[in-house]
Amino acid sequence: MIFATNNKGKLKEIREIFSDYEILSLSDVDLSIDVLEDQDSFLGNATKKAKEVYSITNQASFADDSGLCLDAFDGWPGVMTHRFLGEDATDEERNLAIIEKCNEVSNRDASVVCQLVYYDSLGTPIVGTGVLKGKIASSPRGENGFGFDPIFELPNGKTLAELTAEEKNQCSARSLAAIDLKQKLDTLFLNDGVSEVRHK
Repeated sequence: MIFATNNKGKLKEIREIFSDYEILSLSDVDLSIDVLEDQDSFLGNATKKAKEVYSITNQASFADDSGLCLDAFDGWPGVMTHRFLGEDATDEERNLAIIEKCNEVSNRDASVVCQLVYYDSLGTPIVGTGVLKGKIASSPRGENGFGFDPIFELPNGKTLAELTAEEKNQCSARSLAAIDLKQKLDTLFLNDGVSEVRHK
């Protein structure tokens, strides 16, 4: 099945979890597409991407959408995590803006939410969800990762950017969503006895 990404880090993480499935990237199927993420939820954006890739390839497809949600601000920035300062803002600018906003309140609790959506000819999306709890650090820390990783602090006191790639893959919201989705797909395909997905 096709995972709607060309991000090597995402692809590696997903292939490790779906080790008994054949997972293809967009480049593997010579597909160049940039789906506009204009929905008002992670589920909406992931579903839109999965459906669009399926409509072009006629192959079982899945896609993800994720973001940072702050408890004190009703889940902001949520689906706008990568765009709340505009398309041209850098990760550093976004992270500093989030820290500044959190400095206004005492509650720094936050979650990383990821939704992973599978779609095929049956027309019913199957959803995997992952939620990672933590809080916003008082300043960026760590050299690894990307996006908001330097400011998302885990209960063990480390930010995501202070973890190795292997450590992050074991606890990330995306890996949790992938595990959830794989369990649902395994159960579905075992019960139905029919699958569009080619196992290795």
